[in-house]
Amino acid sequence: MAEKANITKKDIVEDISLRTGLTQVETKTIIEKFLDALVKGLLQGSNIEIRGFGRFKLKERKERTARNPRTGEIVTINAGTKPVFEASKELIKSLNEVVAAAEAAAAPIESDGK
Repeated sequence: MAEKANITKKDIVEDISLRTGLTQVETKTIIEKFLDALVKGLLQGSNIEIRGFGRFKLKERKERTARNPRTGEIVTINAGTKPVFEASKELIKSLNEVVAAAEAAAAPIESDGK
């Protein structure tokens, strides 16, 4: 699959605005409030589940040692928390179907020599 350019929040705002008839300002406000709600939920320790899409949650990382690749120096990486996203089975299945269809359409037709 070819690498595509990143989609920015601005791109999402423009797309949703065109499809809903809302202004870009209104759409941007809604998206920002949605993202604020996600962050607030994570900060409260909640998992954020969007059925058919996936789940956002926090994952604890233990303190560990690593090596600086430039200097070879051993450094300690502190314990911490990071947000992670787990795609739903439905999203994974849907994406795999689209990719398989695109690959099938792009595959050359094999000749049996007749």
